[in-house]
Amino acid sequence: MKLQPKERRSRPATAHRSERPSLPKSRKATNPNQVLQLPGIGRKANLGQLWKDEEYCQPEIPGWKRWFDTSMVILSLTFSIPLMLVVGIWIRMVSRGPALYRQKRVGLGGRVFTLYKFRTMHEGAELLSHQLHVSRLVESGEPMMKLDLLGDPRLIAGGCFLRATGLDELPQLLNILRGEMSLVGPRPCLLDEFRLFSSSQRERFKVLPGLSGLWQVNGKNSTTFREMNDLDVRYARSSAPGLDLRILLATPRALYGQIRQCMLRRIRMNHSDRREFLGYKKCPVENRL
Repeated sequence: MKLQPKERRSRPATAHRSERPSLPKSRKATNPNQVLQLPGIGRKANLGQLWKDEEYCQPEIPGWKRWFDTSMVILSLTFSIPLMLVVGIWIRMVSRGPALYRQKRVGLGGRVFTLYKFRTMHEGAELLSHQLHVSRLVESGEPMMKLDLLGDPRLIAGGCFLRATGLDELPQLLNILRGEMSLVGPRPCLLDEFRLFSSSQRERFKVLPGLSGLWQVNGKNSTTFREMNDLDVRYARSSAPGLDLRILLATPRALYGQIRQCMLRRIRMNHSDRREFLGYKKCPVENRL
């Protein structure tokens, strides 16, 4: 029996196989440059949305900043490349493993990118002690003193010096050329550390992360987590060519202070004291702390 026209129209049409809607894919970003999409926050939100989508996900890089960063990096290549070669050779001489180290960081607008730096720890060193150290400093409100100055035994020979002088961060010139970082800006945080920032403190992600910054030249290891973020937010609100230039000029003095701190701490603390302070023993990672 043939269907009447009216009955045909009432029967639900079966979609063609190619036209069927596909199942929703995972909202987790797989591309380092892609914005992470978290459920329940919005189509373009990532790592905790702070303001409207159009403002949060499309932060603009000022033209003057991009021009300044690119010009300074290109001019510095004549002496930065030989320095990087020397540092890379040193790392290969004193430790096993590659000289370069890659790590995921949170950058402009909450975008995740791959940060490059020289490896200053022994290959395969555990990371739990750093995570616990940062969490403890944030909760206690103590100054954000790095483990380097406390005699971290995970560091290779000369690792503390490389970090204090900033030589381990020379490969980040590549991040600057790629537009992922700037010469001046807040330091890019780790993915696990993003949860430590409050909504107001996350305003720091409105600007490009940088090699140096307002916090770095204003008592980097003597300021608390809250004071560090206050400085970063202040920079995000008042970024200007003159401010960037003043910060860059103040950076050598800040580096000298870090080198001096590193040397003094290393002299005062012998190897056994450092291991006792960190609770670092020859046992599995889960039992070290």
